Amino acid sequence: MSGTQRKNIRKGTNVSVVQKNHQRSGELTQGIVKDLLTNSANHPHGIKVRLESGIVGRVKQIH
Repeated sequence: MSGTQRKNIRKGTNVSVVQKNHQRSGELTQGIVKDLLTNSANHPHGIKVRLESGIVGRVKQIH
């Protein structure tokens, strides 16, 4: 599934995100979705979410 479409992501989904300061390196952080921050149906760089740990990033992988 693609992390660029909002319909694929729900609260409680296990995902890997890239944080703003890690965009160049592409370092991924894994966690559980707490909030969806992107309102549009899709976004070319990934839907922005807040994880339960408080980290904000764009979804790159859905597990």
